[in-house]
Amino acid sequence: MSILNKENKEEVKKYKEFVDNYETASLMQSMNWADVKAGWDSEYVYLEEDGKIVMAMSLVIRKIIGGNSMIYAPRGPVGDVYDIDKVKKLLEDINIIAKRYNAFVFRFDPERYYDEKLEKIYSDEGFVVRNKKFGKNELIQPRYNMILNIADKSEDEIFKGYSEKTRYNIRLSKRKGVTVRYSRNIEDLKTFYNLYEITGIRDKIASRPYSYFERMLKTFDEKQLRIYIAEYEKEALSAAIAINYGKKTFYLYGASSNEKRNLMPNYAMQQEMIKWAIETGCNLYDFGGVFILNKSNGLYKFKEGFCRQEGVTEFIGEIDKVYNKFWYFALTKLIPVYQKIAKSIKKILKK
Repeated sequence: MSILNKENKEEVKKYKEFVDNYETASLMQSMNWADVKAGWDSEYVYLEEDGKIVMAMSLVIRKIIGGNSMIYAPRGPVGDVYDIDKVKKLLEDINIIAKRYNAFVFRFDPERYYDEKLEKIYSDEGFVVRNKKFGKNELIQPRYNMILNIADKSEDEIFKGYSEKTRYNIRLSKRKGVTVRYSRNIEDLKTFYNLYEITGIRDKIASRPYSYFERMLKTFDEKQLRIYIAEYEKEALSAAIAINYGKKTFYLYGASSNEKRNLMPNYAMQQEMIKWAIETGCNLYDFGGVFILNKSNGLYKFKEGFCRQEGVTEFIGEIDKVYNKFWYFALTKLIPVYQKIAKSIKKILKK
């Protein structure tokens, strides 16, 4: 096992080759993703056998409160998460990093399906496993994703797997004259961000700053990242950022106008992004998280229409190695309760 020396070019190259080419490579475990996360420190640990890397973790570290830090390996590790012995070996290096940053917890949330066996493996080793008993606001990443299987399928075969309504909306959008294009230029990033802010206000969700998307555009090259824009008579109606990494294409951020929603631009845009995933030989197209598993929820209904055959993908959740029980309890239990109460009081006062 080893902590990556980020100044050693050969070591970094070897690490990146393993992570980027791993069979189930996760975008959030790439070194590029750590570069996008401003305000976070980054460290990398890996395990070798016979001179070859067999497991790795990209760590991002954030100071929280009182000089305490949180270490997080988003969608890590890169390797067999069932191999607890390898994970424990990596943990020896992570423990060193934890002391260096005064961490109260190390958290990882593998991109692996929920499995009672996997949960038991980590619970028996003293880890705290956070999944079914925790609400969406208590977890960093959504546990439920919509993932479309496109491996060895043509566009026509995939299209036939959508719900009837989804197929109708894609055809309608095209018939009404909606066109979709992609680029990487700053003006289109600004167009995306304008629609992104409109979406945030409409759906009452927090928005990331423009600089976050600028970093994303600079970090991922033209083969990896595209900005998609759906237009009607040169008016941008919806936009999205998609990243192609490993054998998966990720629909990361979507945005739409309040105008001409009846033209179904989001459906046309998704189809073009899925087409890109097919053309580049991806096995999966990840629509991202869903929180309410009911068709009364617009987000779920939209994504489910594309993933009618696959249904919802449920991940294992978050796995915590606790270093400081006091701060862990305070930051995962007491403060969230306080924030919830404060939010409720604020709503009452607004009435």
